[in-house]
Amino acid sequence: MSSHAFSFATCALVASLMSVTAALANDIVLQNGRVIDPETGLDAIRNVAISDGKITAISEFPLEGDVVVDATGHVVSPGFIDLHAHGQSIGDYRMQAMQGVTTALELESGVLPISAWYEGQAAKNLPINYGAAAGWTYSRIATFDNTDPLATVEFFQQAQSESDWKTKFADTAQSEHILSLVEQGLKEGGLGIGVNAGYAPGYGQKEYFALAELAKRYGVATYTHVRYASVIEPQSSFEALKELIANAAITGAHMHICHINSTSMADIEATLALVDEAMTKGINITVEAYPYGAASTVVGAAMFTGPDWRDRMQSTAENFQLGADRMSEDELADYQANKPGTFITWHFLDESKPEDLALLDMSVTHPATMIASDATFWSYFDEDGSIQTYTGDAWPLPDNVFAHPRSAGTYAKILRSYVRERGVLSMSEAIRKMSLMPAQTLEDFVPQMRRKGRLQVGMDADIVVFDPETVADRATFENANQPAVGVQTVLVNGGFVVRDGNLILDAPHGQPIRRAQEQ
Repeated sequence: MSSHAFSFATCALVASLMSVTAALANDIVLQNGRVIDPETGLDAIRNVAISDGKITAISEFPLEGDVVVDATGHVVSPGFIDLHAHGQSIGDYRMQAMQGVTTALELESGVLPISAWYEGQAAKNLPINYGAAAGWTYSRIATFDNTDPLATVEFFQQAQSESDWKTKFADTAQSEHILSLVEQGLKEGGLGIGVNAGYAPGYGQKEYFALAELAKRYGVATYTHVRYASVIEPQSSFEALKELIANAAITGAHMHICHINSTSMADIEATLALVDEAMTKGINITVEAYPYGAASTVVGAAMFTGPDWRDRMQSTAENFQLGADRMSEDELADYQANKPGTFITWHFLDESKPEDLALLDMSVTHPATMIASDATFWSYFDEDGSIQTYTGDAWPLPDNVFAHPRSAGTYAKILRSYVRERGVLSMSEAIRKMSLMPAQTLEDFVPQMRRKGRLQVGMDADIVVFDPETVADRATFENANQPAVGVQTVLVNGGFVVRDGNLILDAPHGQPIRRAQEQ
């Protein structure tokens, strides 16, 4: 056969295959969108077909589907993966979905017991994928209180009035018990070890080292809120990060650094240089940040205690916000003494100041940094003036609930501020930070994640379609209860969660993200 004839035959075969594909009706077709896949580098106008929860075709040619979504002028991206989401009720997940999140995991704090938590989540008919790590702080609280851990946020909040688990070394028997509870969580399928070290900075070096060794033995990662947050030596952010890197270097464990922006404060340049040096030497660390100059934590956190905490944290009561208002010194003292488990917003950088915004940008735009929201629970004041966690299923969320704006706006803010308005990230790089990088962080020990964070044939149909000209966060520190806008479509495992910009209330498409369980 001549080369001309072979070429003609090949083209005819391709055309025939395309016509067959086009003739087969898929469940859903996303038509004529700008398809971006961060792994292959695809960035082109394509049609995407979805059937049985998987991506079945990506083509320049027409595709047929039972449902066709016109994505003209929109970006079609892998769904965003949030490795750091504390809010785990249906309302929390819905707010996440409205900004394109298709998987939200509780890794930093984690929970215990793992099996009980997954059973509880499965009963909620959640719209997006969910999962959790085995929580070291839960194990520490249970050990020092001589009780069993409960997989609830209330268990963690109520323990804030106690100090032993935060400040004391564990003796030999306690250390063994702490590790055994965490290991049981791994055996039950936990996604690694959550190490909320900043909430219990009194632990011993051997205890943290043993957690790293345990992670290495099970082939999983640790997810650490580092021990200290301060620009002042000793007990600085730099020192705490160096502790983590040393454990990773010695044990070979994969150790993930949570919200480096907030734990570094104004020392981000030095801590990122430390990260760079460690990565250059092949030390297995990964790092995340969120695009806000304020954190959310319990008012009784260990970092807000001690005679010099204000100097160390460069803070007064004015840096603390409860609901829509900044706190007074009297309010701060009252809550720390009587309601230490109350979640507040703590402002550590002022984004209106160019020098502070530059520090925040440094953490977000660093090539090694992925985006993770640290989304908090939605709360409200009850009739007695006490703060409660909202776990209802009303949509929109009730007017009186509040949270940190990152709970509703992290991913939309990246697309609005960092990509469209200021151009400090390209669209493809932003999508990589919000989808592929988180998937790759877990995929070595969570096989499900190899099918997520990508827009390729055969991958899970976790997909977001958004308008790059209008996507935006609306949540503010004064009113966080405002969903993002500009997201047209969200698919989770091939099912609609957001359609035509509106949330689908009956959308139980979320699946558990979980390691294999051991007998």
